[in-house]
Amino acid sequence: MTTLTLDDVTLTYPDGGDRITALDSVSLRVHGGRIAAITGPSGSGKSSLLAVTSTLLRPDSGRVLLETDSGTVDLAALNRREAATMRRERIGIVFQQPNLIPALTALEQLEVMAHLGRTTTSRNHRETHSRARDLLDAVGLSGHEHKHPHQLSGGQRQRIDIARALMNTPALLVIDEPTSALDSERSTAVMDLILRIVHAHAAPTLLVTHDHTHLHRMDAVYRMVDGKLTAEEAELVA
Repeated sequence: MTTLTLDDVTLTYPDGGDRITALDSVSLRVHGGRIAAITGPSGSGKSSLLAVTSTLLRPDSGRVLLETDSGTVDLAALNRREAATMRRERIGIVFQQPNLIPALTALEQLEVMAHLGRTTTSRNHRETHSRARDLLDAVGLSGHEHKHPHQLSGGQRQRIDIARALMNTPALLVIDEPTSALDSERSTAVMDLILRIVHAHAAPTLLVTHDHTHLHRMDAVYRMVDGKLTAEEAELVA
């Protein structure tokens, strides 16, 4: 089983001649197929937590351990090249805004993820094409493969972003405010999709949200204030 463990993680930023603490000795554990939701006010450190977990930022101290069947990697100890490779191959990131490429179709948004840093052959091109179609079907977008972002609704674009994050079968999912720009109906549909995918793919998942509507469906809920993380509800992921 894949497990994510943050062990005493601290991150500070320079502030003139001083430093601001964004993450203050943060620790948590999430097992595969479970979702840990992170809530808290703006500026409390939630985005920093996701950035450290997904190797976009390196903490001052502490460990970010990703344990899989093939071994354990300390994500906090990777150099820039290793971190980029890890994000490309093992970490699925769902952004608050989908950040889709305007010139690419829904299908191409997914296919380009599989080709990054790899040599393309006719065989793996066919496999990539097939997987991209399957994922779009899984998120309810069959028939929309050839549409560009401007031809899709906000909810549809968010679902493409989720499918894109799954393109390389990630060992870890990091999700930032997936429902912030959606109405209640689309928000519920996207959260249903995330829950279904996380359970099916058995990836440990961190999900930052301001929407408390679906917190009761999470496996654990944490609150972050001034860089400190505390359990809000019964912790089922430990």
